[in-house]
Amino acid sequence: MASSKENYRVELRAAARQLGDRCLYSAAKWAAELLVGIEPDAAAPSQPAAMDTPSSSGAGPGGRLLHLHRSGGSSFRRRMRPGGGGGSEAGTPLGGVSYVSTPIPDDDAFDAGADKYLLAKTYFDCREYRRAAHVLRGHVGRKAVFLRCYALYMAGEKRKDEETIELEGSLGKSNVVNQELVALERELSTYRRTGAIDSFGLYLYGIVLRDKGCEGLARTVLVESVNSYPWNWCAWLEIQSLCTTSDILNNLNLKNHWMKDFFIASAHLELKMHEEALKRYERLMGVFRCSDYIQAQIATVQYSMRELDDADMIFEELLRTDPFRVDSMDIYSNLLYAKESLTALSFLAHRVFLTDKYRPESCCIIANYYSLKGQHEKSVLYFQRALKLNRKYLSAWTLMGHEYVELKNTPAAIDAYRRAVDINPRDYRAWYGLGQIYEMMGMPFYALYYFRKSSHLQPNDARLWIAMAQCYESDPLQMIEEAIKCYERAANSNDTEGIALHQLAKLHSMLGQSEEAAFYYKKDVERMEVEERQGQNFVEALLFLAKHCKSIGRYEEAEHYCTRLLDYTGPEKETAKSMLQGIKREQSGFPSMDIDHFAL
Repeated sequence: MASSKENYRVELRAAARQLGDRCLYSAAKWAAELLVGIEPDAAAPSQPAAMDTPSSSGAGPGGRLLHLHRSGGSSFRRRMRPGGGGGSEAGTPLGGVSYVSTPIPDDDAFDAGADKYLLAKTYFDCREYRRAAHVLRGHVGRKAVFLRCYALYMAGEKRKDEETIELEGSLGKSNVVNQELVALERELSTYRRTGAIDSFGLYLYGIVLRDKGCEGLARTVLVESVNSYPWNWCAWLEIQSLCTTSDILNNLNLKNHWMKDFFIASAHLELKMHEEALKRYERLMGVFRCSDYIQAQIATVQYSMRELDDADMIFEELLRTDPFRVDSMDIYSNLLYAKESLTALSFLAHRVFLTDKYRPESCCIIANYYSLKGQHEKSVLYFQRALKLNRKYLSAWTLMGHEYVELKNTPAAIDAYRRAVDINPRDYRAWYGLGQIYEMMGMPFYALYYFRKSSHLQPNDARLWIAMAQCYESDPLQMIEEAIKCYERAANSNDTEGIALHQLAKLHSMLGQSEEAAFYYKKDVERMEVEERQGQNFVEALLFLAKHCKSIGRYEEAEHYCTRLLDYTGPEKETAKSMLQGIKREQSGFPSMDIDHFAL
């Protein structure tokens, strides 16, 4: 049945309390942020609408609207309304979709042991995990069983990290495993078999199975968890990490709860299905119009699609409404780095440093700032700090690999990239970085392997196809036909720099395929005219087109290109003059000399 906004509020309010009570603070935070992201009900006519007032953001009067009017549009939250329309409707995020009704479970009747549960939770919050587990020994209530098992799991993780540092250092590799996994799997599997486990216990069981490498069973158990309690966002994220292909995602047996829409959108983003992700997030804005999380996700999608200006506008608005936000700001720093906006990146780095300098995201932002300034040693230092705080922070490994490349430290760069793909084999940037390194080392076949991996993961990124084409084109390989195929893929993948068209023209010319070369040179000239770029490539294209048109008797076109070449200095201008004289002689019936005779 269709859920109203009030139903969303009731569910999320209860979920935030229950998740926090079970020490799943990340999921509780997500639920609470989504709760306040639901657009308030329409205000009385005598009062302004809630979303147009600065009360929720702390901005000055009209601050948000004024900011976006400067960019030539209306408020982002208004702009994202599906179908335009004035009034809001209390419907589902996806129009016309009916969702299953999932009752909010009551907590166990735990009156007899409530005090001990409170003590155990206090120990857990103080990171005294084994004491927390010890307090709850012998208790069989589902709530107590979950916290005891979760405390044992966290105790094992804590000891694993300590042993890793003792054996290999804070960033070293290690085969140390969580020693509690075997006992926890045995206990939790028994509870699942007897039906004495709740959705939170299933979530923990799924994590244990994932850590033991049983990914298929882990997915099944986690799906059971979210089907019985769909508000645990941490469980959805664990499922997402196990969905490495769209086929796996499509075959999940998920109930049609509205939380599934958030999961599918996030999974599409992770699988690089950007158009699908963007459509889902825009639909979700129909109810959660004030959600900073959704806006951040939309900005991330647009950044991944190389729509940097649109993403920049959304990130700016997020910082305006929530100036102490750190979540997703590392992606914003990557965007500012790509745009070479040193001033904005400096401001962002200073802000997160004052807000929370020991967050991994903060360290990554500061590292990006130093990298853009060319201080690569300092950049590496901050990436290392980020990884000491979170050894599985994917972006830090990948970006640190880039910094090691700049420092000519090839072994360290390879290690960083390999650590990144160990964490997430779908990180195309790390595969691309490995390809670049092996190409620099004169090992083109290794480089091609890694370039293929990256282009398979990100098939619409022209830069990856160009890198592969240049590898095929290199002296050790000289596989021109394969290079042409790659450049064609790049040209069809929004090659903003125009490298592919120019190289296609040159390679066809090299192979003696003058018609194909002329086709690509003409397209390149049209592109450069639109972008008002007229450098050496422009002159080279005009000269080839002039020669080609003259050789096939299209004198008017040849004369047009030669006339344009007269506006430039250099040997091409003299060649154009000689060609014009030859064209006039041929048109008047006199024989002309080979044009190459006049080339300087």
